Order: sequence, then C-alpha cells, then structure tokens
Amino acid sequence: MKVHEYQAKSILARYGVAVPRGEVTDSPAEAREIAHRLGGRCVVKAQIHAGGRGKGGGVKLAGDPEEAYTLAKAILGMTLVTPQTGPGGRVVRKVLVEEALDIARELYLGVTLDRGKGLPAMMASKFGGMEIEEVAARDPAAIIREPLDPGLGMFPFQARKLAFALGLAGESFRKGVAFMQALFRAYVETDASLAEINPLLVTKSGDVLALDAKMNFDDNALFRHGDIKEMRDLAEEDPLEVEASKFGLNYIKLDGSVGCMVNGAGLAMATMDLVKLAGGEPANFLDVGGGATEEQVKNAFRIILSDKNVKAILINIFGGIMRCDIIAKGVVAAVQEMGLSTPVVVRLEGTNVDEGKRILRDSGLKITPADGLADAARKAVEAAR
Repeated sequence: MKVHEYQAKSILARYGVAVPRGEVTDSPAEAREIAHRLGGRCVVKAQIHAGGRGKGGGVKLAGDPEEAYTLAKAILGMTLVTPQTGPGGRVVRKVLVEEALDIARELYLGVTLDRGKGLPAMMASKFGGMEIEEVAARDPAAIIREPLDPGLGMFPFQARKLAFALGLAGESFRKGVAFMQALFRAYVETDASLAEINPLLVTKSGDVLALDAKMNFDDNALFRHGDIKEMRDLAEEDPLEVEASKFGLNYIKLDGSVGCMVNGAGLAMATMDLVKLAGGEPANFLDVGGGATEEQVKNAFRIILSDKNVKAILINIFGGIMRCDIIAKGVVAAVQEMGLSTPVVVRLEGTNVDEGKRILRDSGLKITPADGLADAARKAVEAAR
C-alpha cells in the first residue's frame, strides 16, 4: 500500500525523522492561511501517488501567502502527468503547503529489501533530487548500499559509514547519523517495503531533513497497523484493482488486450511472458489464488470483462489445491450473469480436470480449449486480433 508524501512524513516524524513544517489542505483559501502561519514564503506541493511531480508542474515556490493561494488554486483539480502516472495522469485533490528552506545540498537516502541478501538495505547517494534509477544506470558506483539486520537495528558505525560517504561533516554529520537510525527504525516497525527520502536536504545552517518522503507498506502486515491502513486513498488506485481487492484477488491492470485469469503468481507471470512471446500484450495480472471459491472466480471474470481493452480472455489453471471444476463453474456463472461476446481460451490441468472440461463443454459457451501453455497463449493472441 502507498501513502501520500504528507502521510509518510507524519509517520516518519513519530520516529524522530526530521521533516519540514507543513500542513495539507484541499482549499486555496486555507493554503493562504497555512502560508501565513509558516511565515509567508512556502512551497505548494501536489499530493498524488507518483514521483516526478515537480517536472509536471505540481511543485511550486510561493513568495507570500497570496501567491500560495494562487498556486494552490491552479494545482488543485489539475490532472498532473508525470513519468510515473502514465499518459492519463492523476487528479490532484490535496496540496501540502510547506516551509521554504535554504538548501545547501540535496542527497538521496532510501531503505528497501535486498532480495539477494535477504535483508533490508539502506541506499545513499550524493545525487539527490534525481530518479535513483537514472543514477544507477549512469553511475552504479554513485549508490552506496549498507545491508542491515532488522532484529538488531542500524548500528551507529553503519550510519557513520554512510554519513562519511555522503560527505557530511560537523553538525550535519551528527544529525545525519541520527536521521538514518530513525529512518530505519520507522521502516522496520511499520512493516514498510520502501522508505525513500529524495531529496534528503542539508540546509545552510546544518540541519538534515526529509524534503520529500515516500513510503510503501506490506499489505499482509496492515492488520498490525490500523492507523496506517486508514491512510489508504482509493482515489489514487485503479478502480478495477480496488474492486478486485474486495474479493481477495491479486489484480493489476496493464495496457494489453489479452485478459488473463491464472492461479498462482508464478504461473501468472509465465502466462504473461508467453502471451508476449506469441506477439500479444497482457491486459492484466490476475492471480485467483490456490483456494479460490466459485464466487471469487465469477468476480475475477467480471473484473476482467470490465476492462474495455480486453479483446480475448485466457484462462490458465493448474489444479493443485485449486480444483478445475470450481474454476469452470465460476466461469459459467459469470458468463450467464454478464453475457459473453469476448473470445475465451481455456487451458485446464490437474485436480478434477475432466469434470472441469465437461462443465465448460456442456455449458454451450463458445470456449476454445488449448493443449499446453504455448498453444493457449497463441490461440488467445490470435483471438484478440
């Protein structure tokens, strides 16, 4: 789950991570009042779940409260397009009005999981304010990585190592070490999957603050963090993905024309690869899981058909825990409820496969059977064309 910048900063502040003073609002008039409280000069920042907001015109410096009002009025309600939103962009519903600071240096700091080492890792770079992927592609050595033990926490010597690498000195060095330890503590204790500070700001007076903050959280751990779960902004998520989450389905919308219904994340990834290998593009990732019910399958099918880009549906089921007859009943129920004009290709193998194929065959539906993964992908791509 993602949260907005202002929400990430409120969480980090609980753990002692230094953040600028600021308040969030959906009103230009209130933005003016906030600017007054901050001393006049401020920054007005669009709040959407995407980076690159400054490049899209969503981050503006205001010299006084009246300019803050004007900028907030222009930004609120705009459709902000950034490299991370896609061409459709995101509608801005809130702005963060934040104090303007005297910038001496902009750095990068982030914590995420290093899957190779099986540990969280803190990454640091002198090149703050840039997309970390761009830095890594241009100069991999510019990113310093420090693996950390979530049980033992971040030792002072590890934070000092990174602070030295960033070129911090004096008061900034001391504050930077404390900042890193607090950031890692926040990452671990909130079950975050990402805690990114870009840029990490060093002011002319030596303060170290999170000028921007991004946090993502492990959905499976949200039951432990009711306050964070309440921060979920459904308006920032794809409507079909929101709908799928209501039924415990793992669904991600993509841009292709072949809708995929698969059980198991690995098989779903392989199915999408085979669709691309056959010359097509998957319209979604959809894992119905190993123990899906007939009702879940019916809703999965309905959600796939709700995507107007879908020209064909590929159902690829390996029945281990999941029974093929349950999938077949769910598909038939969904089609009877919604009607069917979209070609459907089905590949079933495993538990109760013969019964599943019989149910589909006796339904009278126009369903194309497939023998094997490659054959299913090829037939689905041809049907989509």
